[in-house]
Amino acid sequence: MTVTLRWLSTPPEIDRNRLDEVARQSGLVPESGPGTDLAVAVTWSADPGLAYDPVHRRSSDELYMLHLGAVPGDESAVTVTGNRSLRWALVDLADRLRSQRWVPGPHRCGPAFQIRGVIEGFYGPPWTHQARLDMVDFTARNRFNTILYSPKDDPFLRRNWRTPLDAESRGRLQEMIERCRDRDIGLMIGVSPGVSMRYSSAEDAALLTEKIANLVELGATSIALLLDDIPDRLQHPADIDAFPDLATAHAGTANRVRDVMASEIPLVVCPTIYWGNGDEEYISRLGDQLDPRIDLFWTGRAICSPAITATEAAHFARAARRPPLYWDNYPVNDVAMRNEMHIGPYQNRDPLLDRFSHGVMANAMEYAEASKIALATIADYLWDPSAYDSDRSWQAAIAQVAGPADAPAMALFADTVRASCLSDPEPLSLTQALQHFGFQLEHGDADAAGPELAAVAAEVAAAADHLLGDRLENRTLQAELAPWLAKFKLGAEAIDRLATYAASSPLTAQGQEALSKILSRLRDDPHRVFGDVLEMTLADVIT
Repeated sequence: MTVTLRWLSTPPEIDRNRLDEVARQSGLVPESGPGTDLAVAVTWSADPGLAYDPVHRRSSDELYMLHLGAVPGDESAVTVTGNRSLRWALVDLADRLRSQRWVPGPHRCGPAFQIRGVIEGFYGPPWTHQARLDMVDFTARNRFNTILYSPKDDPFLRRNWRTPLDAESRGRLQEMIERCRDRDIGLMIGVSPGVSMRYSSAEDAALLTEKIANLVELGATSIALLLDDIPDRLQHPADIDAFPDLATAHAGTANRVRDVMASEIPLVVCPTIYWGNGDEEYISRLGDQLDPRIDLFWTGRAICSPAITATEAAHFARAARRPPLYWDNYPVNDVAMRNEMHIGPYQNRDPLLDRFSHGVMANAMEYAEASKIALATIADYLWDPSAYDSDRSWQAAIAQVAGPADAPAMALFADTVRASCLSDPEPLSLTQALQHFGFQLEHGDADAAGPELAAVAAEVAAAADHLLGDRLENRTLQAELAPWLAKFKLGAEAIDRLATYAASSPLTAQGQEALSKILSRLRDDPHRVFGDVLEMTLADVIT
């Protein structure tokens, strides 16, 4: 998209150079040459009515007004109330131009969810520093407003939480904080002391508050006290003597932290029991004792919840005395899910969830670039869940991350790696083709079965060759997907051989041997591609 951007007017509150930079970061890049002419007047408003969201009954610095001309080249106006509403308005304009959703007239706009975040909180190799900085840029372009930095393998935040950051770690974190500040993104930093903390120890309490104070001084805009993935009962003898239960120890620790933190710095606690019905005894006791200013993370009915409903959120809120802030474990693929590649769309989240929760933060994969496909769909849902269309959002996300030229091949591949807590693992198009192939062999036109499936194999092979080639636009994405793409290529070969041998009746010994070998190769590769349908079809034909 080439845009020639003209500012018709700009308010004195906004530095013109800063405005140009935000437009560039948002995707509205002024360039010379032919393309779309966009003329925009920007107004800074102090009207409290514009900053009030009557649906969610809260004030926000993210609301804005668009007054769009009949066509992009006509005069349009943007009325904003702050830096974030300006940024989101320019992102909105870029998206409307890119997707050709230009609707003339006034539009009052703003996000449904108050907190919309991305988490680096998986088990496994943390992101590189550059990947983190790139993710900040991505979150800003997709209208997230928060990043939680809490990789499980950062020793200064978990195993060695008592130890101050060394100079190198502090420098990297400082640069990330500055990038977030420049992109109007809040940086939440998580501290995980629960593995070794003695809750009754004044020394440990002082070290924890000092650690958090240092992170806030460095520039963290909020803090997460992470008490997850630890024993569900008190361990130290002194703690057992001092507290009646784990919930009381955790509430006391969190309340002490809250009392010494500046009031404008939010605090979120991830409880030890962080999934379930929402009315567990630990959650109820914790909610009863916890300072009402403290949010609680919750993952839903499961660690990786297949669905999240507004009813479940309301149930949690009654027990915990506060609405949940969802830590959604999608698209993360650590631990038992490490052979899955979660690039499918966000789905099975209630369109009314924003009315009953404080927000949603999505835990990403160790594959930062690949995570962006799912995250882009999550961003669409979080901005406007009532209008969210998962398939349309997914296609747009693939084009955004992979690039328009590579999107068709990437979409074909993405359909074969659907397996996740949110989705049936079977690829839609290939499953239909294999089912039709089987029907043709048994009840239809057996002569046509082979050529029809061979055409499918050729399509998969072409997509695999394209994605494994040296002309792909997003080479970082290609590198992250490499093991799954290799199996995708192997699957194309398997489909082609299936078409060649199974269409000849009866199956020859040579054909059976060839299909058995490629089935073994597919089974020997643990990466989850094609669900179960391809291997099951091969096994059925062989037997």
